[in-house]
Amino acid sequence: QVQLVESGGGLVQPGSSLTLSCSASGFTFRDSSMSWVRQAPGKGLEWLSDISNLGSRTYYSDSVKGRFTISRDNAKNTLYLHMASLNSNDTAVYYCAKEDAGSVMEYWGEGTVITVSS
Repeated sequence: QVQLVESGGGLVQPGSSLTLSCSASGFTFRDSSMSWVRQAPGKGLEWLSDISNLGSRTYYSDSVKGRFTISRDNAKNTLYLHMASLNSNDTAVYYCAKEDAGSVMEYWGEGTVITVSS
């Protein structure tokens, strides 16, 4: 079955950088577009970024464009999110998600927590 496992979260200082990883299994990774979403405490889900199956196209929300970079390594079945210039508003649970053919995020990982604080 489809499995997505995020890693790389933790407590970081404002202004620092962090890279999240999402290890995928149970499907042909190179055939699927992938997304990152997050949920801040007390807030709703916020879509952050997605990437086409071969990595040729990427998209970002306005809140993270220029600071975050999505990438993938299809040989390793791994999705990445590099986050720079982190601030307190980036504190959230971060999820990776597999998209179906209609760009619906049909499978989600359990998430990894990022806390940005001094």
